[in-house]
Amino acid sequence: MSMNEIIFMALAGVAGSVLGAVFFAGLWWTLRRGLASSRPALWFFSSLLLRLSLTLAGFYWVAGDDWRRLLACLLGFLLARLLVTRLTRPAHPPAGISPGEVSHAP
Repeated sequence: MSMNEIIFMALAGVAGSVLGAVFFAGLWWTLRRGLASSRPALWFFSSLLLRLSLTLAGFYWVAGDDWRRLLACLLGFLLARLLVTRLTRPAHPPAGISPGEVSHAP
C-alpha cells in the first residue's frame, strides 16, 4: 500500500465520520422536533429520505471503485455514531427507572 493510498483511506474515514455526524445529529434533531410536532410522520419520513439520500450519495462518492475506501468510510460512520450517541445521551435516566433497566426494552 502506497502513501497516497493511505492518505485516501484516512480521508475516506474522515468523510465517513462527517457523514455519520450529519446522519445521527439529524436523527437526534428530527426526534426532538418530530415528537413536539402536530405532524410527526411528515417529519420522520422526510428526514429519513433526506438523511439516507445524503449518506448513500456520500458513500458512493467517497468509495469510488475501491472497496477499502468504502470500508474506511463505514468505519468512520460507525465511530461518528458512537460519538453522537454518547454526546446526546441524557445525563440521568428518567425517574422511576433503575439503571439496570435502561439498556434494554421491556
